[in-house]
Amino acid sequence: QVQLVESGGGLVQAGNSLRLSCATSGRASSDYAIGWFRQAPGKEREGVSCISNRHKHGNIHYTDSVKGRFTFSIDNAKNTVHLQMNNLKPEDTAVYYCAASRRCPDLGYSGTWGRGTQVTVSS
Repeated sequence: QVQLVESGGGLVQAGNSLRLSCATSGRASSDYAIGWFRQAPGKEREGVSCISNRHKHGNIHYTDSVKGRFTFSIDNAKNTVHLQMNNLKPEDTAVYYCAASRRCPDLGYSGTWGRGTQVTVSS
């Protein structure tokens, strides 16, 4: 079982940046997808970014609303993944979760995820 612990959330003004980190530990029976999803109050869960294979990498997927502003990266040496968020907007306000699953579309619906970290962007 893979364990995930997020950090790096906070309160920032619009236009500023935050970097989220997710420390991973444990073992999985097979390789897996890893990424981030977010959930704002009263809104549907939204996949933010994902890579389909934790160790072999491949293409990184981004939801349209964050393309060009967010960058997902993996540091295998430190068992950590990051989400660099630039030019933040008030609509980015949400709890952000690091998640692992068999496939990117399953993030946050099956597999495992952390406890989340709050990101609040003021206008």
